[in-house]
Amino acid sequence: MNRHDAWDLLCEFVQSDSLRKHMLAVEAAMRHYAGLLGGDAEQWSVTGLLHDFDYERWPNPPDHTREGARILHERGVDEEIVGAILSHADWNLDEYPRDRPIRKALFAVDELCGFITAAALVRPTRLEGMEPSSVKKKLKTPAFAAAVSREDITAGAELLGLSLDDHIRNCISAMKSSAGELGLLPPT
Repeated sequence: MNRHDAWDLLCEFVQSDSLRKHMLAVEAAMRHYAGLLGGDAEQWSVTGLLHDFDYERWPNPPDHTREGARILHERGVDEEIVGAILSHADWNLDEYPRDRPIRKALFAVDELCGFITAAALVRPTRLEGMEPSSVKKKLKTPAFAAAVSREDITAGAELLGLSLDDHIRNCISAMKSSAGELGLLPPT
């Protein structure tokens, strides 16, 4: 599946603007990490773009990811993409462990991209000038973006063998490349 087809599938299943933007942010981060980790940029991009495409229809585990995987299999999507999407949910880890770079990266960027988006939205300059230190400061405030798992963010950096600062810096850089599409450009 190419990026164009993935976007069409996403639009078929996802109506929420915020969920679409989340998947675009994860797509940007996955493309960035493909470059750093020697992955196929198109494959990793599609994985990030589709990782939550089934969430609006099937938000509860284990249907979320498994219903999406069924649809992806029916449409002939590469097993590497499907397996990575399944691996980002804890309830699939027995069958789809995070043992490949694409799987590690998807888990690592998912929660962090959501958190960076939340942090950027409360800054006057959005992503512009954002540093890991300001993200880490927000991470210490449990009430801020309370639904985001801080444990998953930390575990994701460790899974990639990176410091939390480097991982945050990588995701900010990746998201800056799509800031307009993400609605994270500074207001004019």
